[in-house]
Amino acid sequence: MEEKVPVIPRSALSALAAALLLAIVHQYLFFGHKPGVSYPIFVVLFYCFMLYYAKDQLRPLKWFDYVWLAAIFLLAMTFVLFSSWFFFGLNLLVLPVLILLHMTYLLSYRRPSWSGIQLIGAALEHFFAQGPRHWPTVFTVIRKTGGEGLKNERKQVYLKVLAGLLLSFPLLLIVISLLSSADGVFNQILNKFPELLERISFSEGFGRTLWSVVLGIGLFSYLWGFVAYKRIERQVIVPKEGEPRMEPFEFTVDPVIATTVLTAVNAVYVLFVSVQFSYLFGAWEGALPQGSTYADYARSGFFELIMVTSINFGLLLLSLLALPRAKARLLTVIRTLLYILVLCSVVMLYSAYSRLALYEEAYGYTEIRFLVHAFMIFLGLLLILAAVRISKREFPLIKWYVVLGVLSYVFMNYIGMDRIIATQNIARYEASGDIDAPYLSGLSWETVPLLIDFSKQNNDLLKQELSDKWSNRRGEAQQEWPSFNVAQYRGQQALQEYMNTAK
Repeated sequence: MEEKVPVIPRSALSALAAALLLAIVHQYLFFGHKPGVSYPIFVVLFYCFMLYYAKDQLRPLKWFDYVWLAAIFLLAMTFVLFSSWFFFGLNLLVLPVLILLHMTYLLSYRRPSWSGIQLIGAALEHFFAQGPRHWPTVFTVIRKTGGEGLKNERKQVYLKVLAGLLLSFPLLLIVISLLSSADGVFNQILNKFPELLERISFSEGFGRTLWSVVLGIGLFSYLWGFVAYKRIERQVIVPKEGEPRMEPFEFTVDPVIATTVLTAVNAVYVLFVSVQFSYLFGAWEGALPQGSTYADYARSGFFELIMVTSINFGLLLLSLLALPRAKARLLTVIRTLLYILVLCSVVMLYSAYSRLALYEEAYGYTEIRFLVHAFMIFLGLLLILAAVRISKREFPLIKWYVVLGVLSYVFMNYIGMDRIIATQNIARYEASGDIDAPYLSGLSWETVPLLIDFSKQNNDLLKQELSDKWSNRRGEAQQEWPSFNVAQYRGQQALQEYMNTAK
């Protein structure tokens, strides 16, 4: 069954005009500019555009809708506040996905759950089916407005105005030529027009126009896919009389099989953890395995431990599916085995965490090592939430995973990763005298004031690296306002002052 919501010509025309205007703003903000303050500005305008014209489709808002919206706005603000190349590139991919999923959740006729996989399907359906279906609607709206929507009298007036402009063109050429010959000042003013035209590149103008038109059509189609959607019902095949009825597929895990697998795996893990405890907590004082150095200990088995813990996490989630089918006594056994699995996994994570911390003490702190630390903490939090689900069947595990994932990603953007890395490396230098100056100077702009203070306190130790940073990135000093970034501005101002003082 298909149901089509009727298109209202007036609102369609208004929405199309707003979409084209928004597209013009978009090309002005982003054409030839690196995203900066322009990003949160456009996100706010986009939400105003969508929610105003599709307000009739808006579902009742709940607490997570505001959390989701706040997360999107905070991530958009990172383009203004921070300059980390890693999160800059990642947010260019993550933010559009979050926005499209949020719009689908708020406006889709399917009303998907924010924690269900159906939300992704609804977003894909809208982006690839509902939206593109309205590309021809753009031309239909224009035709109805420009042709059928106008009365004959108004048509004739417009045609007469056009004819008058065409007739006046050659006359204007003659008059302007005579006036320029009669007055020198007027002639000078006219001579400035070619200079203005030369500043406007034809290729750039064509690119901006094409950008605005294509994006405007896309924005209108995306909006109108929510407003004038076509309801697509999934076909349900009803078996004929006498044919066997197909039961809906439901993935479950046999409790006996789950118990056997967990018992075998936990036996190995308990042995491994008992060995780890013999030197795990003494590694910082030098109680390492015989014949191992700090570097060997830190390297050995680190990624293997992370992989095993990740496998344990998947095994834990699968084993949770066996709980509803298990009888009382077997249920107690499975829960006990799952708690042992969680405990062993936490110990493995701690072992990997301590190895990486030792490695950083020996070789310094980097972005990759910082991100691995963060991933281990995140995986540990996932394991803790899964442990809660073991005893509380009604605990909404997937919803909490979604909330934790969104909040953790926003937190990582705002924690100041590069500043922490610079601070830790400076502390390591004060303890050991070792520092990787080229690496520190390559960090994002928010670390520059910290590095300048460190350099001043240590006889201009980083003067050459900071000078190279200033020389290599001097072209970024003049930021156009759409690309304005607070961290970059402050860093460049501090670096310029330092270079002027150091001369």
